[in-house]
Amino acid sequence: MAAPASEYKDRQFLAVIGDEDSCTGLLLAGVGHVTEPPASQKNFLVVDAKTSNADIEAAFDNFVEERNDIAILLINQHIADRIRPRVDTYTKAFPSLLEIPSKDHPYDPEKDSVLKRVRRLFGE
Repeated sequence: MAAPASEYKDRQFLAVIGDEDSCTGLLLAGVGHVTEPPASQKNFLVVDAKTSNADIEAAFDNFVEERNDIAILLINQHIADRIRPRVDTYTKAFPSLLEIPSKDHPYDPEKDSVLKRVRRLFGE
């Protein structure tokens, strides 16, 4: 059954939680957006070694729970590993959650939460 249009009609942006290279590439491709002041929320979080897991979880929760304009959340898989319990329990259709590789960390399909659910669905 398809989701009602009210659930996705205002979702027009991608959000990114990634390392500097991933965020820079996606921002250069035109993904970046900042909401109107006074709130001025960005649709991306650049994660480095100093970024705490609490900050990553807060950004994740902001993108998937609080913002109604995000259609897809892209997150580097090695960053998703840092908040894996939160990522694995996320089951909503919108925003869609996609784990992506980074330059220094290849994609591992065994860790991908969406792929795990698909495999369970097909009994693999």
